[in-house]
Order: sequence, then C-alpha cells, then structure tokens
Amino acid sequence: MKSLVLLLAALSVTACQQDTKNLERKVDELNKKMDQLIASGGRPGAAGQQRPQRPEPDRAKTYAVPVDGDPFDGPADAKVTLVKAYDYACPYCEKVRDTMEELRKKYSNDLRIVFKQFVVHPQVATAGALAFCAAAKQGKAIQMDTALWDKGFKGRSFDKDEGSQHCWESPNGCPVVAGFAQELGLDVNKFKNDMKECNAQTQKDMRELQALGVGATPSFFINGRFISGAMPIENFTALIDEELKKANERVQQGTPAAQYYQQWVIDKGLKTLEAPKQ
Repeated sequence: MKSLVLLLAALSVTACQQDTKNLERKVDELNKKMDQLIASGGRPGAAGQQRPQRPEPDRAKTYAVPVDGDPFDGPADAKVTLVKAYDYACPYCEKVRDTMEELRKKYSNDLRIVFKQFVVHPQVATAGALAFCAAAKQGKAIQMDTALWDKGFKGRSFDKDEGSQHCWESPNGCPVVAGFAQELGLDVNKFKNDMKECNAQTQKDMRELQALGVGATPSFFINGRFISGAMPIENFTALIDEELKKANERVQQGTPAAQYYQQWVIDKGLKTLEAPKQ
C-alpha cells in the first residue's frame, strides 16, 4: 500500500495534465488504475503494462519559443526570458505565483516573464485566458492576472462553459470576468469584443507550445530551456544563473541585449520537438 501511495503522489504532485475533452474521464481512469494496483498488491505494472510517457522537451536543449505579441512582466530587453505556460484553473500554476514574484525581485532588469495561455481545464479556464488577453489590449494584463487568481481561482468564481455556446460568443458575454474588467476600469464593450478576437491568439499559443512538447501546466522555458511543474525556487535560479552567465558573455562580445532572445533563442533554437529515438 505504501508503494501505491507513493505512485499516486508522483502522478499528481507538480502539474496539471492537459485534458481537452472530458475531465470526468480522467477521474474514472485514475479510479480504474487504483483498482488494478490494489488488486496487484500495489506493484506498478503488475496489473498490466503502463501507458508510455508523453514525449517532452529535452531539458539540455534550447527551443525557439515565440513570444511576439504575448504580454510580459519585466524589461523587453532583459537578458533572460522566462516563458510561463499556465491555466487559470490549475492549482500548481497558482502555487508557483510566489516563486515567479521572487524571481522578478531577485533578477530585476535581467529577467522578463512572458505569459502564455495553455488551457488544460477548458470548461472553467478558457474565459480567464481570453480575459487576460483582452485586458492586455487595454494595458491591464498584470492587474487582470491578479484578479483572475485572487478573485476567480481562490473564490472559485469561474465563467463555466456548460452549453454548446461559449460565454464569450453570447450576447451577455462572460459575467464573471466582465465584472473584473469593470472593476479595473476597462472599456467593457471593447473588452468583450477583444475576448472573441483573443480566442485565435490563445489557440495559436497552444499550438506553438504543443509543437514543442508541452502537455501540462505549469511549464516554463528559460531562454528556451525547458522546466516544468511547481518546483522549488532553487530549480529555477540554477537554470536562470546558467543562462544569465552565457548571456552576459555574449553581450560583452557584441550581441545587443535587446536582440539577445531573437539571436540566440529564436534563430538558433529548435522549432519543434524532436522525434523520440527508437
């Protein structure tokens, strides 16, 4: 039984897995897996072959993660860019917020954090993703992010997608996030229209991330280097320090800081996830 507990903890400790169809199906699968494990005495693999792991980015390699048009916190010419892929209904994404704030304080002008939506709980998180994008168009991305976490997630107040028509497509819009927009002093009519426009941007971000092997939240790329889960801050600082050292050397050799991400990450990084070796 101890091994069963450890396995279940390992399955769910740091990240939310992508599920674009039916969330309840995941619970049923987990319950069946638990029954199989219990029947086999808690020995993983004894009741059947385990499903192969989803391929993910090679943590030693650099990936060309596009950031044009995505909201960010920090200087545009920071030498280290941390891309955060997250979902507004993911508890591990909320858990890592304090770590992101600590990193911004620690590295100051050397770090920018780029926000990319990767919706793994579509029924409750899509409206939040679109609201963040729409607020960014009125210069209030960070403020909307705070509202979505502190009032939406913590207050369990979501615009749920329960019917065939999404709330951002309906005449009334999404009342929860529209309320946040009003509190932030945004033009609510523009905000609602922008949410519809933002659907294409959100889907584009997700396709780009999926092409690089992202399948769970939170996931991060630090100057194109992959790390995932709500990890301790030391995991992030070790990689940031490594990338910052390289960046400082290259800037001293002539790379303009404002062009660093383009020249060393976008231009030289991998554009897709490499096929696993047979």
